[in-house]
Amino acid sequence: MSSSPERGDDRAAVAAAEVWFQRHGLPYFVDETRSLVADRLSRARVVSVLLVALVLGGLAGAAVALAAHDSSLGAPTGASVVLGVLVLYGLRALQASTIAAWALRRAFGSLGLLLPLATRALPMLLLFITFLFINTEVWQVASALQGGVLWGAVLFFAAAAIGFLVPRLAEELDAFDDHVEADDVLRATADTSLAALAREVVDSDIDLPEEAQVTGLQMVNLVLVLVVAQAVQVLLLALAVFVFFIVFGAVVIEDSVIVSWLGDKPHYPPFGPELVSRELAHVAVFLAAFSGLYFTVVAITDDLYRKEFFTTVMDELARAVGVRVVYRELRRRTTASTATD
Repeated sequence: MSSSPERGDDRAAVAAAEVWFQRHGLPYFVDETRSLVADRLSRARVVSVLLVALVLGGLAGAAVALAAHDSSLGAPTGASVVLGVLVLYGLRALQASTIAAWALRRAFGSLGLLLPLATRALPMLLLFITFLFINTEVWQVASALQGGVLWGAVLFFAAAAIGFLVPRLAEELDAFDDHVEADDVLRATADTSLAALAREVVDSDIDLPEEAQVTGLQMVNLVLVLVVAQAVQVLLLALAVFVFFIVFGAVVIEDSVIVSWLGDKPHYPPFGPELVSRELAHVAVFLAAFSGLYFTVVAITDDLYRKEFFTTVMDELARAVGVRVVYRELRRRTTASTATD
């Protein structure tokens, strides 16, 4: 039996919604993709992959140890292979490429936020951070952080910021999807191909707050997208702080001052002009990372900052939830029409 034009339109709208989800970093909102990810993360599949990784790691470690005639190389090589296999499988199972592609587009597309962020947030932030920049102890601590230790400190600040951010975003989501109204859905779909169908959905007798509830993998996906949206702003702000202190330090902080603080001459690159020392770069990176953490905490606790900087996050949330409401109703309609064919 051939499908009616209305059924064909519904299927086309479902496909358009799924493309919208993919392009906005929400692959788990697509029913087939979410089912595939759930299957790949099942206990039996994960155990099988772990066993394969252990076997490959053992073989690789033994091969390297025999080839190099050094048994101490076997364990690190085997562990690296096991970790690599698990990471690669995890990236494939979680559809990480789709989310990563969206995150990159988001980062490049948000460069225009740098000037507004700098003019709104930097003045008060720099007033506080500058006192740390001219502090002897900060220079001693930051300049002593070598290589991986410095970047480990940066990752610690990033992890702490995410730890503060995720629970608050989950609260925002929980509060939002409990009070979804017709206007929220219409605004969310206004610039999409679902606008006309959204009007039909909200005019029907469905329970919008119930339809808007986000759970399971969809909750994980949405919170991840919201974290990325906020993290891009924090990263841009931290970058601005880093550039400011590099320029400020190169102009204001003389080598004699660094010697009096650290007891040794600053170290410059072996080539090029002696403008930015290794010690200045370490301090700028350290304070930029700390500024990102500080701004994250302020942005989720201060009402003024929340109003200014959570607008983008709330827009992302409203659009995702609104499009999902229409998508779920369309899926039900297409499933019902397929059953009658």
